[in-house]
Amino acid sequence: MSSGPSYTSMNGHHIPNGSASYRVPTPSGTIAPHPDFRQAYHTNGYSQNIYQEHDQKIVNHLYENGFKQGEYADILLHVHQNVYRLHALILSRSPFLVHLMSTSPQVNGLKTIDVQLDREPEITLEGFYIALGYLYSSHSLHAIQPHNARAVLAAGCLLGGMEELCEYAYETCKRSISVDTINSWLEFIDKLPATSSGTETPDVSPISVFGFYAQRIRDDIFHFLVVTLPEILELHSTPNNGTPSSPEPTGREVLLQVFSRVPFEMFKAAVESPNFQIDVKGSDQARFKFAKEAIEARKRGIARGSGCEETVVLAFGGGNSGGSAVHITRKMRKRPLWKVNS
Repeated sequence: MSSGPSYTSMNGHHIPNGSASYRVPTPSGTIAPHPDFRQAYHTNGYSQNIYQEHDQKIVNHLYENGFKQGEYADILLHVHQNVYRLHALILSRSPFLVHLMSTSPQVNGLKTIDVQLDREPEITLEGFYIALGYLYSSHSLHAIQPHNARAVLAAGCLLGGMEELCEYAYETCKRSISVDTINSWLEFIDKLPATSSGTETPDVSPISVFGFYAQRIRDDIFHFLVVTLPEILELHSTPNNGTPSSPEPTGREVLLQVFSRVPFEMFKAAVESPNFQIDVKGSDQARFKFAKEAIEARKRGIARGSGCEETVVLAFGGGNSGGSAVHITRKMRKRPLWKVNS
């Protein structure tokens, strides 16, 4: 005796197992087998995009009415002075918010969660709002701009579960690195923990809210300083007759101003890098001369009052193709000894 068909329960509906035996109505009134009903729409004169349009309507409804208007909310989310009426099912996309929801009390039918951002100064209210909105819809991507991209990236990394948002915000950050913005980016990386070794681009502490994006941004800034900035300033260009030309004074001055603010470990790695070419030959002598000028500028800038002394040496036979190498060192200044007369 054969057994009857088995059924799967989905949200209150009993659907027979075996897609061939389950048929759904199409807009034309015909019957199409499941799960190929999308293809049936196409063959019956209906566009395959009909389900995409339907899904988009749902997403738009969630974003406009659920996120922006807070209708039918079951969660109150507090962050600084702001309160958002949100939905647990949508917030469950974020591992961070799932934890908060599971450990927060429920009052008058609404669960209240409090997000503390005091220890995350990189996360602004604007960045947090954009990341929250992304839980509802990709529409939030349109709000990411160079001025808020870093804050969005920080918020996305904190909330978790939104790799696409983080990647989009990171790429916006990367494209925003320029001569005009490099100083603010240098201030940013100066806040990140660095290793004591200057032979490579410094590592970033894993406790950073940015995770591995912090190191990627630091690498991008390093590449900008070593390769892109000298090219922008045309420091190793040649005239049409083929004879080397001196760098434009303004270009060199800009480079010195920038490097007077670079944190030491990155300054050391950049100047010692053979890829840092500030003349047409890319010589060690040119980097050595530039390093001496930069160190003098740094005494009036980032190195001022640090209690450390930076020096540069040109070591012949250093092992590179030019037969010499530039080395940057830093040591604590010796305290003066005072003679006490008896």
